[in-house]
Amino acid sequence: MTLRSPDARPSTLHLPAGPWPTVLNCLCARFPAIDRATWLDRMNRGRVLTAEGVALAPDAPHREGLRIHYFREVPDETPIPFEARVLHVDAHLVVADKPHFLPVQPSGHYVQQTLLARLTARLGNPDLVPLHRIDRLTAGLVLFSANPATRGQYQALFRERRMHKVYEAIAPALPQLDFPLTRRTRLVEGDPFILMTETGGEPNSETQVEVIERGERYWRYRLCPVTGKRHQLRVHMAALGAGLLNDPLYPILQPRETREQDDYSRPLQLLARELTFDDPLTGERRHFESGLTLGI
Repeated sequence: MTLRSPDARPSTLHLPAGPWPTVLNCLCARFPAIDRATWLDRMNRGRVLTAEGVALAPDAPHREGLRIHYFREVPDETPIPFEARVLHVDAHLVVADKPHFLPVQPSGHYVQQTLLARLTARLGNPDLVPLHRIDRLTAGLVLFSANPATRGQYQALFRERRMHKVYEAIAPALPQLDFPLTRRTRLVEGDPFILMTETGGEPNSETQVEVIERGERYWRYRLCPVTGKRHQLRVHMAALGAGLLNDPLYPILQPRETREQDDYSRPLQLLARELTFDDPLTGERRHFESGLTLGI
């Protein structure tokens, strides 16, 4: 039986390796904040599907790498009192300037309170898909594909590193280091899995770091990621000795209750400032810049 959900697009998960006999057991282990009864209810209502859209039963066997879709449900979703600005819309691309605290797409406690859901409703385009992601706590530019027919050509800009990204951050001063500098390290999933950590081995991440303003305690940095690993800028700056101002994860992981209680007066001081690229359809040079600012 093939089922379709009437509401938002599903989240996707490739099942990890593990000792679980069923998909249900795997989901319970992967998402400990969601109890078994909730997953059973979702499965019984056809809310957990294979990649082909077939509903998975609670006794469906676990298989490493199996791609599944599941529809997230948040009964009392907390409204986020900040709006994104739409900087550009055409038949192929949408560029939005995202505020701090707003997720790009469904995750954690958020389904409708996301940039994707808001833009889909505002522009009336259900085909919108983010071409890249920035953390919920990070502000700034996010590029969306508006047309499935040309999506792959824009995705290639990121995959082939033809998208030039510039971030701005505020962090403690590093007078002992010489700038500009380049940080190249190997990043892997940490423990707990919400963290990334540097480890030995061949580098898989690279960030170029410059100083653009020097204060007594804090400096304003210009960060250019060559690669796009999760939390890359936050980990690299913390490893240099300058964890970003108001970062709840690096260099010290704050308690869960603190992380989940947003303090709107203390946003993470990280901004996706600029995106520059040659349009793969027209060859035109495109440049977008955030209108948001960081403050010390």
